[in-house]
Amino acid sequence: MILQSLDHGALTLGAWQHGVAVETEGDGTIVNHWNIPQAWVARTLTHLCAPGFMFLLGMGVVYFGRSRTKLGWPAWKMIRHFAIRAIVLIIINQLLAITFFGLKLMLFNIVLVALAVNYFLAGIIWLVINASEHYLSRLLDYWTTDKDARRPLLTGQAQEAQTDRDTGSRTANMLWHINNVVLLALAVVTIWWNVWFSPHEGHCLLEQSQPSKSLWFTFWFYSVRTEHVMSGFPPLAWLSFAILGLLYGRIVTARPWKPAAVNASNAAFGVVLLVLFVFTRLFQFGNLSEDCLQMPEQLAHPDKNQYLVSFRSFFYIIKYPPSVAYFCFTMGLNHLLLAMFGALPANVSRNIPTLMNFGTSALFFYVAHLLLLMLVSRIVNPLFGHDLGRPDMRDPTKNQLGLGPGLGFWITWLAVLAILNPLCKWYGRFKSSKGADSIWRFF
Repeated sequence: MILQSLDHGALTLGAWQHGVAVETEGDGTIVNHWNIPQAWVARTLTHLCAPGFMFLLGMGVVYFGRSRTKLGWPAWKMIRHFAIRAIVLIIINQLLAITFFGLKLMLFNIVLVALAVNYFLAGIIWLVINASEHYLSRLLDYWTTDKDARRPLLTGQAQEAQTDRDTGSRTANMLWHINNVVLLALAVVTIWWNVWFSPHEGHCLLEQSQPSKSLWFTFWFYSVRTEHVMSGFPPLAWLSFAILGLLYGRIVTARPWKPAAVNASNAAFGVVLLVLFVFTRLFQFGNLSEDCLQMPEQLAHPDKNQYLVSFRSFFYIIKYPPSVAYFCFTMGLNHLLLAMFGALPANVSRNIPTLMNFGTSALFFYVAHLLLLMLVSRIVNPLFGHDLGRPDMRDPTKNQLGLGPGLGFWITWLAVLAILNPLCKWYGRFKSSKGADSIWRFF
């Protein structure tokens, strides 16, 4: 949450341009100039945010589904919940769009629409997988004549803890593993299709081609910027992170793992993903930026691998839409973060300043920090800012006024977080007093 606010604070307060390069991290976008060092470091760190949100969304679906199953919710009631929550996110997105841009934009998707769509899809996938395990295991157990195949693998308390495996039989166990393999394969396919569907196969060509599909199709897989639609997060381009979250949630809830085992597994999987990221650089696959780096270092070594001529080039990844390299780098680091936070004693992690307050009121924080940053920018930018020499995002006919990357920006950003902390703490207490089905819990 804090890294996200740094990214948005830099945009609204005019600290630096949005990207590790001056040009944004778009599929097939030629980049000629690196951003300033502070921006490069901050942007590299904030790359973890959107994948982390999508991943936790998928993981949260598993926890929610298990909880409501124990309460006796039927599938239709869960589907209704997934749909209502998705609609609420889309409505909030549109209200923010109207607040920032008026009625000119019909759709301004900065991330909430993608979250809404993928939340609903992740919910449906989870229900289908659970239903398949339930009915197929019973059907196969009925047909089998092997009594051992019907015998529960776990007994006593361990069997009760295995809530995600419906019958506890060998057949159910086999189906559980098969479905996990299916989810992993689906996560791979849904990140690779960003490369497969690229209008220029992830390369920068002399003459750039645009997606030849309709706007409706383009919206789901590509970033869109028209007179009435601005979408930086095509929903289906981000689905892989939510599916990975589903898989993770299923595994960690399948049995009462020891914390050390979970932490070690997170660390190991994080290292595997980072190794895969290194391979995408060395062997130049899974990127959406081939031949796009045209910095002085690339021009000085035209025959070398563009990612290996400098430190910053090695870590240049495409976010719009996310490339395979982006997926491996960000989720590798996110799993290392899971291992790190998991290794902290509970009394330590709970008392890290602001984190619990912000994290337990995520959507409230998201809306509040955007509105507060916008309000503060309208006050401090004219008073203490200067002409940044680039068009204002809200009014391209004017240049943006901003604070620049100096001390004034950092003080203002920290002040915004300080204001948000008690607000989020209050809201967390408020929503915890509401019922399990209350719409206030969505925030």
